[in-house]
Amino acid sequence: MKLSDIEFRAMDSWWRKWGQAHFEIPLFQRMGLDIRDKDVLEIGCGNGHGAYLLNQGSPRSYVGLDVMEEQLEKARQRYPHYQFLVQDATDLSQFRKASRDVVIIFGVLHHIPEWRKVIDEIRGVLRPGGGFFVEEPRGMDLRLFEFFFRWGHPDSDFGVWRMEQYLRSRGFKICNKQWTPLMTMYRAERL
Repeated sequence: MKLSDIEFRAMDSWWRKWGQAHFEIPLFQRMGLDIRDKDVLEIGCGNGHGAYLLNQGSPRSYVGLDVMEEQLEKARQRYPHYQFLVQDATDLSQFRKASRDVVIIFGVLHHIPEWRKVIDEIRGVLRPGGGFFVEEPRGMDLRLFEFFFRWGHPDSDFGVWRMEQYLRSRGFKICNKQWTPLMTMYRAERL
């Protein structure tokens, strides 16, 4: 699902970039994110700032996916040396099975009505023991954001508790979980 205009602008703001650089990435690192010499897939890469930050960790390869060509235009202009693809995360068949060491999502899964299919696809591309790092708002927080900011989130049954249950049912072990004021952050491992 594409972002509304207001959320599109918010995701390209200085405070979003600051939060990703000084809060989200460091917290994921404390939770075990180590991408040195690993094959990394970012779902919902947006304007590419996450790509820039992740590539500071010296991955073997990095691919960023997003459904919004407008976001990827910014990403390609700012970071032409990284690989960005227009791609729906509900179909990752262009990637070989078990070809990624790390998949990371910065608060995008709740935008995808078929979020369970995305988890199934992630499981398919992750190598056994591979890490899935995801941050998502809790259902109540999502409803509050929607009420106050009218960002146009899809009407779906997404919630972090449902996501946890589905991850476990699909062969993931939740290794770390960290509550923050706006998001809950997870590190899960493909068994």
